[in-house]
Amino acid sequence: MDVPPPLPRDLWDNMAAYLRGIAPSLAQRPKAILIISGHWETEVPTVNAAPEYSLYYDYYGFPEHTYRLTYPAKGSPDLAARVRDLLGHAGIDSATETSRGLDHGVFVPLKLVYPDADIPLVQLSLRRDLDAAAHLQIGQALQPLRDEGVLIVGSGMSYHNMRNIRVPGRGDAESSKFDAWLTDAVTDPDARTRHEKLSAWRSAPCAVECHPEAEHLLPLHVAIGAAGDDIGRRVFGDRILGKEISAYQFG
Repeated sequence: MDVPPPLPRDLWDNMAAYLRGIAPSLAQRPKAILIISGHWETEVPTVNAAPEYSLYYDYYGFPEHTYRLTYPAKGSPDLAARVRDLLGHAGIDSATETSRGLDHGVFVPLKLVYPDADIPLVQLSLRRDLDAAAHLQIGQALQPLRDEGVLIVGSGMSYHNMRNIRVPGRGDAESSKFDAWLTDAVTDPDARTRHEKLSAWRSAPCAVECHPEAEHLLPLHVAIGAAGDDIGRRVFGDRILGKEISAYQFG
C-alpha cells in the first residue's frame, strides 16, 4: 500500500528489497518453511497443521484492498507432526491447531520472500508467558529441522515500541543502544554465552524502552535456539522513522 503522508514514500523500500533478496541468498531452496510470528500467542507452543490456509487480517484501519490480499501457500501436516515430535522428545508440551488463518506476520513478509507461495509452510505460536529462555529451548528442540531442508523464520521486529515509532526523535538513541547490544549478542561466537545474553535481554541497555512487550523479539530467540553453534550475522539494517532495526541470519 502507499505510505500515507507526511511519512516518506520510501519508508519500507529498503526492507522490501532485503526481503526480496532472501531467497537468492540461501544456499538451497527450502523443502518447507517453519515460521514463528510475533502475532500468535498460546498457552503452549501450537502448530498450525492445516493442509490449506485462510488469511487472518489481524490489523485495523488499513485500505480496503489490504483485506483482499492472498497467499495460497499449502500447509504441511507432516512437518507439523514432526515439529510436535521434536518438541515432545525435548519434554516440551505442545498442541495442534487447524482452523486459524495465517496472520500478517506470516503472509506479508513471505509475499516478498516467496511471492509464488509454492513452498509448504507451517506456523508455530509463541508461548503466552513470553519467557525468553523457554523460547530458546523451543528453538533448540527444533534444530534437526535445518538438516531436513526446513527454513526456520523468526518474524518479528528488533524494535517494537509503537507509541514511540511515529514520534520524531523519541526513542531514537535508545533504539541504537539496544540494537548495538542485540547485534553483539546474536553474533557472539559462543552459543552458551549467546543464550545467556538473550535469556536476560530485559537487562540490556534500553531493552524495555524498545520492547515494552516481548512478542516481537522472541521469534528471534526461537531462531537462535535452532541455530546451534552457528554464529549469527547481521544481514540487514535500516532506520525506520529514526529507529534502528536489524535482521539476522544463521547458516
